[in-house]
Amino acid sequence: MSTTERREAPEQSVVGFPGARRGPEAPDRDIPARERHREAAGQQQQDHRPLWLEEPAKRHPMPDPVRTAAVRAVLIIAVTLIQAMVAFLCTMAGSWLAFPMVISSVASTLVATWAAVDVWVTRQVWNQRYGVVSEPSSTARSLRRERRAHRRQERTGLREQGRIRRRGGAGQFSHS
Repeated sequence: MSTTERREAPEQSVVGFPGARRGPEAPDRDIPARERHREAAGQQQQDHRPLWLEEPAKRHPMPDPVRTAAVRAVLIIAVTLIQAMVAFLCTMAGSWLAFPMVISSVASTLVATWAAVDVWVTRQVWNQRYGVVSEPSSTARSLRRERRAHRRQERTGLREQGRIRRRGGAGQFSHS
């Protein structure tokens, strides 16, 4: 059965094969063409789903100066790798360009190292200037907890002694 025959008689194909369904492209004979077009457009909008869903970030984004340094470093490192590959291929081919490419690759390696260190330094400087969330180590936290508990016990003891003095010694046992 050709495509034109199927379009002319969609009911036959549905009746002819049990379990076969009419697709959305099959025209409905009882609905005028304008309404059919609106119905198809509405169905396309209904089937439209976003390609991805936004999720909240688990970590804070990098600060702008650090991101700029990182992008710069990645570009410089990429160019350095390309230069090294070209130098290697020129050396294998015995080209006159091999020596200048090796020299430029060495220089570019130094620049790439500087760029990677620059990312680290920029990050450290940003953290120092704009603050970093301080999280004390567990040992420091436990020491601080112990000191607080000790001070609390001292204060409690001082309060008890003050109460005893105010009562005039009431509640103390005599040793006689």
